[in-house]
Amino acid sequence: MKLASLNSGRDGRLLIVSRDLTRAVLASSIAPTMQAALDDWPGIAPALAARAEKLEAGLVAAIPFREEACAAPLPRAYQWIDGSAYVNHVSLVRKARGAEMPVSFWIDPLMYQGGSDVFLGPRDPIHRPGDESLSLDLEGEVAVVTDDVPMGTARESAFAHVKLVMLANDVTFRGLVAPELAKGFGFFQSKPPTAFSPVAVTPDELGPAWDGGKLSLPLLSFVNGAPLGKPNAGVEMTFDFGALIAHAARTRPLSAGTIIGSGTVSNGGADGGPGKPISEGGAGYSCLAEQRVVETLLYGAPRTPFLNPGDTVRIEMRDAEGASIFGAIEQTVRSPR
Repeated sequence: MKLASLNSGRDGRLLIVSRDLTRAVLASSIAPTMQAALDDWPGIAPALAARAEKLEAGLVAAIPFREEACAAPLPRAYQWIDGSAYVNHVSLVRKARGAEMPVSFWIDPLMYQGGSDVFLGPRDPIHRPGDESLSLDLEGEVAVVTDDVPMGTARESAFAHVKLVMLANDVTFRGLVAPELAKGFGFFQSKPPTAFSPVAVTPDELGPAWDGGKLSLPLLSFVNGAPLGKPNAGVEMTFDFGALIAHAARTRPLSAGTIIGSGTVSNGGADGGPGKPISEGGAGYSCLAEQRVVETLLYGAPRTPFLNPGDTVRIEMRDAEGASIFGAIEQTVRSPR
């Protein structure tokens, strides 16, 4: 089943979307919003699935599905938690700011709690205040949405709490990260609103690419139409979503509608190195910071600029037949009004 939120009010209007992303039907008579559906998922999901099957069969009146009319699947959420499951990414971005990577990062996930009161829709602009020194970057991720997760849930039990899967652009101001972390209190100003894909899907829609905790398909990122990365999200994911959910729930319960991100999808090179750009036959990167680190290693200095007003980014994932699964995040950078 594929679900989306029509851009309407603070919390949107829940849509059921056809598998080919061409048609949709409002779910108002079942659940008015995505959060309402998640609040009573066992009772509501079967009715949504039944209507989704009727949509596929052409048995209900449908409207054209337009990605540009969508808000984030959850336009605001009770909780947004981002992990950093790809240790190759952690190693590279720490190297960029001259920080060593502790050995513990291989056994204990990094995680921060981001702002969840405002999320960006898939076509909403990214606003960059100030000048280039903020170093605006995209970060392509996979994210899951959970139902209620009890405190102390073990990894083996956590997989069953994943109800939806989607993509994220966890926007970062790289220029603010190091000074914020130096205070010892975590991210805040360096993390503006996150954007999400037009569509969130139930895990069964992903077929064999989903093993319960990892999504083994390439995540495609583009900047100004040029390919930036195609790393496989199931490769080198040190901590799967079961581990991330269990880590988040160690000392607190998680409410239905909690979103947990994978962190920037990142693959190392076959030679054990950091991975090559697409232009050199590699899988590329899901953020500019990684590409800049590799350019520094290869050429002595970064060659790729961070994002500036007028630049566009696109993040998407396609199935084995080449069809878009979640629709695309496609955003333009703008200066604030």
